[in-house]
Amino acid sequence: MNTESTNSTKPTNYADIAGKGLWQNNPGLVQLLGLCPLLAVSNSVVNALGLGLATMAVLTGSNLLVSLFRHQLLPAIRLPAFVMLIASLTTCTELVMQAWAWELHQALGIFIPLIVTNCVLLGRAEGFASKHPPLAATFDGLMMGGGFLLVLVIIGTIRELLGTGALFANMHQLLPFASDWTLHPFNPETPFLLAILPPGAFLVLGFLIALKNVIDRKLARSVAAPEDFVPGSKRARVTGQV
Repeated sequence: MNTESTNSTKPTNYADIAGKGLWQNNPGLVQLLGLCPLLAVSNSVVNALGLGLATMAVLTGSNLLVSLFRHQLLPAIRLPAFVMLIASLTTCTELVMQAWAWELHQALGIFIPLIVTNCVLLGRAEGFASKHPPLAATFDGLMMGGGFLLVLVIIGTIRELLGTGALFANMHQLLPFASDWTLHPFNPETPFLLAILPPGAFLVLGFLIALKNVIDRKLARSVAAPEDFVPGSKRARVTGQV
């Protein structure tokens, strides 16, 4: 109780929450959680966007519900209750996809109900939402889900472009008005098929993690201020015997 009351009195730094969710503690590039769906369905933009939006919706809703009921749950039933909340929201999301995006639901298959097993959701519920007020918990879920969605879409874009030479194919499965969104930046006669196969997902994710590490190192060097240099002569102090 003391920890929760202390956390609730501290002002919430929403910029810090956004930075951690989208970059510093990104679920896909830093925590490396939820890699199974992230690698399995990211062979196209529409699949990546569909799974990413579904995961973000469940993560945001579960954080909100966990924060609302955090004072009513006994410690012995906290984790089972969190799992039940996540499973209920996942089922609702799957039913919505069945009703409004049936083709995409069929393409994603088992990976929609497997959102329940994504460690990001239970981790944020226990590590953040259960200790913060509803608004901060909802924003944390939105940013963590947004970071996961961002990585999914980037991987899907790279793999679809290299593997097929097209972008935004079959977007009508998610957006009915996007039937003519398909772009053909180039049409290779021999596409790089490895990109749309499972090994291609590992390679693209590895390059993205390496790129993020390089950017983080450069940012760290730029933040480290050099020693102040004052032009002109300085008086040297000499001690000891000469």
